[in-house]
This record gives sequence, structure tokens and C-alpha cells, in this order.
Amino acid sequence: MKYEVPKFIDVEDKIVGPLTFRQFAYLVGGAGLCYVALKIISSTLIAFLVIIPVATFSVALAFIKVNNKPLLNVVESAFNYSLRKKLYLWKKDEKEKVLKKEESGVVAQKYLPRISESKLHDISWGLDVLNKDSSQKQ
Repeated sequence: MKYEVPKFIDVEDKIVGPLTFRQFAYLVGGAGLCYVALKIISSTLIAFLVIIPVATFSVALAFIKVNNKPLLNVVESAFNYSLRKKLYLWKKDEKEKVLKKEESGVVAQKYLPRISESKLHDISWGLDVLNKDSSQKQ
């Protein structure tokens, strides 16, 4: 049996003209809020001060994408970030202290970087490969 596999699953279908259903819903919702604001607020000037940001936000939600993601995801992430507790940790890297006695009897401290076991293994493997290559050439 052969099945047809959809190829463009990340592209939304155009439902209303050149708009997807989500874009259409944002625009209709914004227009509805603007209409309600115009009917509820008696002063036209104050109503337009409310309508302009609502209309701008609804158009931005419908058409603006940030890093190929809808603006709603960015707004939601910003909202969650501002409400959650933030915990900042700073870990100071402790370096091993190697004590070395000098001739004058004063103990000098020397800091050596730590080498993890995996790095040490990689370095030794590289040396082994170089030694094998050089011995085969001779």
C-alpha cells in the first residue's frame, strides 16, 4: 500500500483570501474590539486613543513573525518571563592549588588548569596516533 505523505505541514492553509484562519481571527477580533470601544466610549477622541493601539496590536499579531514564529509566542514568552521568579547563579571555577617550595623557604602558589578525564583521553589518543604514524614511516 502506498500512502501520500504531506510535504508542507508547517505552512498554514489560506482560508479567507490571502489570509490564514489565524490571521483572519486576529483581524476580526481586533476590528470587533475597536467597534465595541467606539460604541462604549462617548468621546470620539478618547475612543481613538484606545482604538489605535488595539488595531495596531491585532495587525501585528496577524502579520509579524519573529524568527519564523508568530508574534503571539514572543508576547507570551515575554509575559511569562516578566512574571516568573528569576534565579541568577554564578559559579566560580576553583583551580587546583599546587604548592611549590622555593629556595628561600616561602611557599609559592601556582594555579594549574583542570583537565577532565575525557580531554586527557583525547590528547593521549592523539599522541598515540602520531607515534604510530611516525613509527610506520621509519
